[in-house]
Amino acid sequence: HLWIAFNAAYARDIKGDERERFRSFFEALVPLDTERRLYDAVWERFSGPVRLLIDSPHVYAPFWEHHNSGGAQAQDWKARFERARAAFRRAFAAGDTAAVLCMLFDRLYVLRNQLVHGGATWGSRVNRGQLRDGAQILARLVPVILDVMMDNPEAAWGAPYFPVVGD
Repeated sequence: HLWIAFNAAYARDIKGDERERFRSFFEALVPLDTERRLYDAVWERFSGPVRLLIDSPHVYAPFWEHHNSGGAQAQDWKARFERARAAFRRAFAAGDTAAVLCMLFDRLYVLRNQLVHGGATWGSRVNRGQLRDGAQILARLVPVILDVMMDNPEAAWGAPYFPVVGD
């Protein structure tokens, strides 16, 4: 349910790149968080779990592209993974909340896809730590995201892609 709420908050156009939508959304959202609740959640409450998610190749999309296709394009996934981790460390050290959230939600999106597309089974121990951490992070961040949006109704959030329409 948390991902559905997040998706309803940020998704305005279902075409295009998910990462770009995350980036645009968080770059608009973070400056409006005058109480720094997002910053506090990332740096004070969840810095450990966030780092664990970023450091796990199992929630990094190119890892799965390599695993599933083995194509030449996917062969460099390890180098790309290390570059992504380095970019995260730079953003984290700089206190760049929007960039950190963008990278975090990219990993959470892969985790979400694992669940939605059958990559997790009932009672399995595989990825349970990631699932637990991801759920706790979402449980903390999604209400804050929605609060920031509601506190700023004048912001250009855009119209929902699937609004309620009559028959």
